Amino acid sequence: MKLQQLRYIWEVAHNNLNVSATAQNLFTSQPGVSKQIRLLEDELGIEIFVRSGKHLTRITPAGQTVIDMAGQILQTAENIKKVAYDFSNERRGSLVLATTHTQARYILPEVIQQFMERYPDVTLSLKQGTPPQIAQMVAEGEADLAVATESIANASDLVTFPCYQWNRCILVPKNHPLAKVKKLSLKNLAEYPLVTYIHGFTGRAKVDEAFVKAGLEPKIVFTAADSDVIKTYVRLGVGVGIVAHMAADKRDDDLEVIDASHLFEPSITRLGIRRGTFMRGYLYHFIEKLAAHLNKDTLDKGLAALNKQEVDQLFAKLELPKR
Repeated sequence: MKLQQLRYIWEVAHNNLNVSATAQNLFTSQPGVSKQIRLLEDELGIEIFVRSGKHLTRITPAGQTVIDMAGQILQTAENIKKVAYDFSNERRGSLVLATTHTQARYILPEVIQQFMERYPDVTLSLKQGTPPQIAQMVAEGEADLAVATESIANASDLVTFPCYQWNRCILVPKNHPLAKVKKLSLKNLAEYPLVTYIHGFTGRAKVDEAFVKAGLEPKIVFTAADSDVIKTYVRLGVGVGIVAHMAADKRDDDLEVIDASHLFEPSITRLGIRRGTFMRGYLYHFIEKLAAHLNKDTLDKGLAALNKQEVDQLFAKLELPKR
């Protein structure tokens, strides 16, 4: 059994069983990949993939178990390389962040700027997607860290840590009737068309829950994943905007910003790390810049925890910072 063979089956499984695409991604030949997979199956005495002619059609149950274990072995091998690299080049490397637009646009710039000043030889990349996509990127090793609000807390392959809590504000054009209301209510909002986030993004579930709890049906006429897009349509008069408070800045001086923290339950942005990840020194530094309570000792305890409940216990009495 060779490490190369394990990499081939892992990559084929994650390229929709397309051997040609896998060979291209790994800069090798399609016949070579197919041959090595066959040799591995012969050695193990099982079929990893079901075939129809020359094409792979699905993964066998035994094959899925082998592929999952191959992923763990490949991660361990990668960690060994990172250990050696960390000791010889502690200030060089790469950091890939998977996150949403709101985090990338309004929270991460200051953190990234400070990080790059301290680690100029670390190459940093941002990947954006939906929370499930973000969790998958980290789980499959395409990114080092996930930063998102929604469902990454439930990703079984990740250890997630609470970073900070935040709430919402209302955006309306100048002289809008809502800007004159002394204490805004959900009933006030329900009287107008609303513009907010799509389902699964930036705490949208908390908005829906608040209206349901109040027995109101909001008129949501436009949704987007991008806070700046929502602002654009508020300016066009499409509706009243409900966005994360962190997304309102000085450049929005043409809009009225109304606090809505009394209307909605706060949301929590979390950091996700793949189980078994080797934590290089600069990873600890970046995370602590993002959330000061996530120091090396706390992170190590969380990564060693057996389940989500044990991780949550580390923060049971902590009041998270607000953004």
